[in-house]
Amino acid sequence: MPTYHIGCSGYHYRHWRGIFYPEKLPMRRWFEFYGQHFRTLELNVTFYRFPQLAFLENWYAQSPADFQFAVKAPQLITHYRQFHGVGQLLGDFYDTVGRGSQEKLGPILFQPPPRLAYDAERLTRIPDCLDPAFGNVLEFRHPGWWRAEMYAELQRRQVTFCGQSHPLLPAAVVATAPTLYYRFHGRARPLRLALPSRSTAAKSGRGGRRARRGASLPVF
Repeated sequence: MPTYHIGCSGYHYRHWRGIFYPEKLPMRRWFEFYGQHFRTLELNVTFYRFPQLAFLENWYAQSPADFQFAVKAPQLITHYRQFHGVGQLLGDFYDTVGRGSQEKLGPILFQPPPRLAYDAERLTRIPDCLDPAFGNVLEFRHPGWWRAEMYAELQRRQVTFCGQSHPLLPAAVVATAPTLYYRFHGRARPLRLALPSRSTAAKSGRGGRRARRGASLPVF
């Protein structure tokens, strides 16, 4: 049976007060409260700012022993450089998240911009940049990437293809590695920092039937 890791993309959203977080709970205790209800978190803040070791170490120390962090790669790598000349940046990134999260480090999510369309050169160049010692995940936002040759290349390299619920993209769960990864953006329209609902768990359960035995399936 697959192992499911269901959590949120970030946890520090002010409008969650009174919806998820108790009204009188101080914000400094929000992560502690989050960890009482979820056992995984996608660190979205690292997309906007390069991760700092001290922050990662603090989250590590505050989280339960069986907690898992998924970490989103900085937009400097995925959007601005678009995987050109990023060897040093990626090396520093992998080193920081590895030391900061230690055994609680889960998948590393790379999300290229929607304008980055498929071509054969990119299909080679992007996975070439990734360190296979980590659990790398690619979330493409252009529909041209949903194709057989892309699935085959990621499977050959054991890189996870990120499935997503998005109004403009296919919703299929595609297994290219032992870990599957699925993000719920919203089918009718993109969701804006919505909390996971019962429908999230139900849909992830249906996706799990396509997963291989013993697979890991993070859902955000």
